Amino acid sequence: MDRSGDSFDPATLADLIGHRLTGRGGGLYRRLADEIAALIGSAELPVGARLPAERRLAESLAISRSTVVSAYDELRARGLVESRRGSGTTVARAAGRGRSRADKRMTTGYAESLFHRITVGPGEVISLTYAVDPGLPELSSELSELASTDLPVLLGDVGYHPRGLPVLRERIAEHFTESGLPTASDEIVVTTGAHQAIALVTQMYLRNGAAVVIEQPSWPGCFDLFGAAGGRVVGVPLDDAGVRPDLLAAAFAEHQPAMAFVMPTFHNPTGQLMSANRRRQVAELAARHGVVLVEDNAYSAWDPAGPEIPPPLAAYAPDDAEVLTIGSVSKAVWGGLRIGWIRASRPLAERLARHKALADLGSPVIDQALTARLLPRLTELTARRARLATARKKLMGELLTERLPEWEWTAPTGGSALWIRLPGTDARVFAQVALRHGVEVVAGQAMDPSGNHDDYLRVPFAYSEQVLDDAVARLARAWQELRRHGPGPDVPVV
Repeated sequence: MDRSGDSFDPATLADLIGHRLTGRGGGLYRRLADEIAALIGSAELPVGARLPAERRLAESLAISRSTVVSAYDELRARGLVESRRGSGTTVARAAGRGRSRADKRMTTGYAESLFHRITVGPGEVISLTYAVDPGLPELSSELSELASTDLPVLLGDVGYHPRGLPVLRERIAEHFTESGLPTASDEIVVTTGAHQAIALVTQMYLRNGAAVVIEQPSWPGCFDLFGAAGGRVVGVPLDDAGVRPDLLAAAFAEHQPAMAFVMPTFHNPTGQLMSANRRRQVAELAARHGVVLVEDNAYSAWDPAGPEIPPPLAAYAPDDAEVLTIGSVSKAVWGGLRIGWIRASRPLAERLARHKALADLGSPVIDQALTARLLPRLTELTARRARLATARKKLMGELLTERLPEWEWTAPTGGSALWIRLPGTDARVFAQVALRHGVEVVAGQAMDPSGNHDDYLRVPFAYSEQVLDDAVARLARAWQELRRHGPGPDVPVV
């Protein structure tokens, strides 16, 4: 996007640099100047781009205006920006010298705040940007047994399986059949996690300018994946039973989308479980309008003490419907076991396998073999993890009720996070204050760019009791500061 005309959006710039301002020495104004300098001359801040007004950037970063003024003064002293009366502060032409035309930065998307922490690794900040558990202990014993029994056979094979290791596809098909969706192994394509599954489907169906209907709010990464393919995202709100069928039908009729993407089982970020009746309605609507339906069931860990999980959406679809069902073991077993899958009709599975072959010739064989050993016990393993999540959800609720009684949320049916409303507060601004109190959170804008959830936070509870207690204590201090003083002076990391 050309940013040489209008002023750069202050909230976007705050998201780009805010989580990089903590945990380093030196004055905050100098760190702010350094981070803006790192962007200058790039695709984000090209020559001629206009920086936000000092006051507006200060509000978005939840710091004092004097800090931003000092940072801009520092950038002017370095010759990186220039200011003219009536024109504001712009990136100076001299700032572009010395940068190779081949020096390209990654485009920043809605999932930036999530992926940043994964990239830089853990630090003093408690990061609540993603919800992951350590690997299950069964991984160690299964891997040892695999090495002694299965590995010699695997090593004698060529190792390229774009569709997936045959034994794994058989186990996945059995898993689907047990869940109420009869499936054959040739209807399965194994992927490197659910993320790649969504990327392959996107590559196959989306063309520049095509509409894709999603739930509102939704997983931030899908906005980036669909946008990179040239897709146009259309959001449809949820109610207690899932995506609203009346608004879904209207979106299908108006936008004629190439596909619809939903998360019926423990939706991210709300944790809702789509009812069986709603699944039938959604599947029938997609078939009636000729829309490809993609369901992501990666968050499917089930607590036996909770409500029964209905079969996947594909089980309710008419014969002429085009439904693709995505699953994964990364959430249920271990984030480092990057094995996912797509269930589709045989012709679609063949097409997907060709896209998979072009992408990487096939997912890692040893990872697939390990997953095949675990899949017959997947329901048992995920039930144990779900019971732990239920206990942590209860603890998180108690801590928030005690220390942050103004915050509003509904306890989710499943999943690994709370979807919390901050009354009368821009969550992106609060997130900047929280950072300086040593806790990193994802604001609702990342999960709904429409602006309808700007006062929401996604707060995962997939952490130890000690981490949850410490995190909520830091959030409470940040909330108290914001309520008492508003965005203001710099606060050191706790």
